[in-house]
Amino acid sequence: MSLWTSDEIARATGGVACGTFAVSGVAFDSREVGPGDLFLALKGEQADGHRFVAQAFAQGAAGAVVSEAVEGPHVLVADTTAALNALGVAGRARSSARIIGVTGSAGKTGTKEALAAALERAAPGRVHRSVKSYNNHTGVPLSLARMPADALYGVFEMGMSAPGELDVLTRMVRPHVALVTTIAPAHAEFFPDEAAIADAKGEVFRGLEPGGVGIVPHDSPHRDRLYAASERYAARTVTFGSGAGADVRARDAMAGAKGTLVSVTMPTAELTFTLAPPGAHWVSNALAVIAAVDAVGGDLNAAGLALAELDGLKGRGARTRTVFGGGDVLLIDESYNANPASMAATIALLGQEAAARRIVVLGAMRELGAGSDDYHAALAGPLVAANVKFALLVGDEMTALARMLESRIDFAHVANAAAARDVLRDRLRAGDAVLVKGSNAIGLGRIVDAVASGNL
Repeated sequence: MSLWTSDEIARATGGVACGTFAVSGVAFDSREVGPGDLFLALKGEQADGHRFVAQAFAQGAAGAVVSEAVEGPHVLVADTTAALNALGVAGRARSSARIIGVTGSAGKTGTKEALAAALERAAPGRVHRSVKSYNNHTGVPLSLARMPADALYGVFEMGMSAPGELDVLTRMVRPHVALVTTIAPAHAEFFPDEAAIADAKGEVFRGLEPGGVGIVPHDSPHRDRLYAASERYAARTVTFGSGAGADVRARDAMAGAKGTLVSVTMPTAELTFTLAPPGAHWVSNALAVIAAVDAVGGDLNAAGLALAELDGLKGRGARTRTVFGGGDVLLIDESYNANPASMAATIALLGQEAAARRIVVLGAMRELGAGSDDYHAALAGPLVAANVKFALLVGDEMTALARMLESRIDFAHVANAAAARDVLRDRLRAGDAVLVKGSNAIGLGRIVDAVASGNL
């Protein structure tokens, strides 16, 4: 069954179909186009997608959405970006799936992936989710446009870096369940304080469908603020956490060699499961997943089984054993994103690893505003507590942390990822556990790939 026909695309976008075709996928990045896909030729600040239409067809695209005439089957529209939004809205409008929207300062992608896996366990092939971190003004409508008409569940990640952005996205997604994972000083450059960040995240509840459920972190200092934001739009608000009074509460969480055994108390059920990814932050993510599965009437037992089988995501916690220097090295890949809360959590997790030495490669945290130096300097305490033997700091913003580490931990401070790779090549040893974490713009993913492939 096709995802969209040319006539359906034309009706959704107000365009004119030039040729008859059907597509099985949607993409606006020509590098991602595969056989049977629809290619949307967006015009951006850096590039015009119309330059890549021929390439998209050469890669097997079945059709294109364009704003100027091209060779090959296409739908001609006035504005391709507006057409993407319209196709996303149409994808949502035709769906009878139960929709879950996920946002938060940290843990969005991991929670979204875990939630999709938890639902998929009981409904194989019937769960749609946004891929990668497609969570912005183009990624969200793209993800909606990719949703099959017969999906039972849809899980959509939504992000923001300024007030008002989530308001727009959530009204497009129209979730039945809206979930906030946590509040932390991510994108602090654009907000006066954390309370303002919480308010911006609370916009996710504005798009809730009638009878919808809001899910908020009980243990957050901004719980009451988020709860009040949810109550304005939700028929019911559910809290998750470890503290007394949480609706979905971790009664016990015991870490072991094969994962964390979590016992959960809920208003109408009790559940015990093994959680594969390590760390207290993942216990919190798992509680949010259980709350959301319950809110859409999913199978809680199947969800527990899925959580026991979760693998780490590339750039977001993937763990790899590789050979370096004639021996085994544990590589923890957190290279995609970083904020003060997630930095501290993953450094603490490294401190629990049995290793000859614990090493970190930390890239600068971006968009922290006037408090950037203080946020970076504050990582010194977690590094010392985790008994880190060598810290490789990357980027100008790490200067404040470098000052704090003097005479406390062996460290090196370099300007960029290329220089960091050279230093790590000389310092890494067999038996080490190495954590690589930083904002994606720093480019530490290349170091991860080099270590994992043995070509550092």
